[in-house]
Amino acid sequence: MDTGDIIGLLLVYGYVILLLVISEKVLNKHPTFSRKFLHIMVGNVLFILPIFQSRWVMALLAAGPFIIITYLMSPHSPLKISDKISTSGHGLGLVYYSISWFFLALIFFDQPWIIAVGIAAMSYGDGMASLIGQKYGKLKYNFFGDTKTLEGSLTMFFVLIVSLGIVLFYYSQPLVPMVLVAVALVATIFEALTPKGLDNLTACFSAVAVYIMLSM
Repeated sequence: MDTGDIIGLLLVYGYVILLLVISEKVLNKHPTFSRKFLHIMVGNVLFILPIFQSRWVMALLAAGPFIIITYLMSPHSPLKISDKISTSGHGLGLVYYSISWFFLALIFFDQPWIIAVGIAAMSYGDGMASLIGQKYGKLKYNFFGDTKTLEGSLTMFFVLIVSLGIVLFYYSQPLVPMVLVAVALVATIFEALTPKGLDNLTACFSAVAVYIMLSM
């Protein structure tokens, strides 16, 4: 294992542990907000990706273990761990989040900005959509079993345009306004149509697919 991989792992685990401590100790009285805080802020791991030097270390040691950890913290865990944050919202939402990162790392390790596009869609975009929608959403809709709001969807669209711009600038990739808009729009539509936490998969991979198609 190279030095970059060790540093990357230390940063990822150190950062996630810090977020968990903040979520559990400081924000524990507001579990739904705390969960969304965690959901959004974990997305910042996308800025750590360039440090990794091995595809397998990123996928199997950085992303992979969180699939197991988040599942064991979910209501579906055989261990029945009581945790207000993980049980608020969709029980498997954070598990799908981890699965998305695992497969992105495995497939696009040599193009970390593509991994970052997917992470941005499911963290900043989807996370802000839910946070704003739950607090300020008045215009509600329900397509396939999940009630969502127009305010939340619009928030995701605009937040994702801005965050994608920041991400691509960070990775020194071309900033094409129409690409940013198209990626944000498609990811927002998939998030709006997808129920039961699966939007962490659909918003992520739809954003990646559109970005790849328009950037070829």
